[in-house]
Amino acid sequence: MIEDLARNLVELKNEFAKSYEGKSQIQEIIPKSNSELFPIIDPHLESLHQFATKNPIYYNFFEKRIGSVDCIVYEGDINRFWLNSIQHTSSKAPFSPTWIMSGYIATLFAKELGYSEVVDIGSGDGRIAFCARILNMESCSIEIDETLVELQKLLSDKTDFHPYCSDAAELDYGSFDFKRPIFFIGGLAQMGGTALAEVALRKINSISHLKNNSGWVFAGTYSQKYAPDPKNKAGWGTFIEKNNLKAIRTVSLPTAWTFHEPEPTPYIFSQPI
Repeated sequence: MIEDLARNLVELKNEFAKSYEGKSQIQEIIPKSNSELFPIIDPHLESLHQFATKNPIYYNFFEKRIGSVDCIVYEGDINRFWLNSIQHTSSKAPFSPTWIMSGYIATLFAKELGYSEVVDIGSGDGRIAFCARILNMESCSIEIDETLVELQKLLSDKTDFHPYCSDAAELDYGSFDFKRPIFFIGGLAQMGGTALAEVALRKINSISHLKNNSGWVFAGTYSQKYAPDPKNKAGWGTFIEKNNLKAIRTVSLPTAWTFHEPEPTPYIFSQPI
């Protein structure tokens, strides 16, 4: 069922991209209601729409029927937040969001794999941590940029996820009561993601009960704009092999940065060997 959701969302995005005539910097869609292609319970969909309507990134929304699905289109601009996110000397990747629906589906996969907590490192506006709370998973988001953390606090007042303004390299992960966490790494391998993952993995591997009990999710790319990795895995193959991880599932989902590209973003779910 989750694989079907992911596939249906990619197809819906492709159909939307063909017909979209707007000029906004970012745009995304969320189904208006439960349907055969998107059998998501109404309270979850309502929460996803609330996240978008409360989020100052989006300045406009409207209804649009795409194929057989009635959707709400959200248009936005992330320039201010993008510029803030790159001003930190230890920032590993600039802010560019996945789709809200993609975050929901990715956290559904994490829950299906048996993880109890979602930790989003380089979390931007906190949408992945937000989606995890909708699914009754514990979650926290780690973000170095103060402006984005303040934005997260605005969006988390009705859904209790926990934003932390911190450099991922300095955070004391042992202070959290993690039992079986899965870590989402914000950033493509070629755009600073491996550096961010490296420091987080080193910290987690120093905690005995987490070293072999944690999962990792890496956002990859097949775009020819970036040099391929000799071990593949959408840019993460060398990192995965070097750090004694194994890729257990790849889920392709729409993101802001792939809206005009034919291939969606592959999310590589990995765990220790």
